[in-house]
Amino acid sequence: MALADCRYIQLRKIEDPRGNLTSIEGGQDIPFEIKRVYYLYDVPGGSSRAGHAHKNLHQLFIAMSGSFDITLRDGTSEQRFHLNRSYFGLYVPPMIWRDIDNFSSGAVCTVLASDHYNESDYYRDYSAYAAAKK
Repeated sequence: MALADCRYIQLRKIEDPRGNLTSIEGGQDIPFEIKRVYYLYDVPGGSSRAGHAHKNLHQLFIAMSGSFDITLRDGTSEQRFHLNRSYFGLYVPPMIWRDIDNFSSGAVCTVLASDHYNESDYYRDYSAYAAAKK
């Protein structure tokens, strides 16, 4: 996979004076079925998260509250994305390195994943990841 495969996905937003609603259906609104959902919160100022790539996992990152940045690398190129709306997600396919930082106060990063947690799906060392991309 390459950075060109990563993209923002605008999610449906149903506006109502009582409050807005956004729903996400796996395989319809996003290009994979959802098997796991997790979220990052209370990230201390100046901290970063992620710092890894997945061999097979597809993910959608959403800023449910606040904002944060995701820097993606595919072994040859790098691109930085800013997330700050709960009705936009960033789709990241397998074999893309990601770093998440610049968390605002009160930020909540929700991640939808195509599979259950599996440690063997991770590249946690960038040099091993880069070698696998060649």
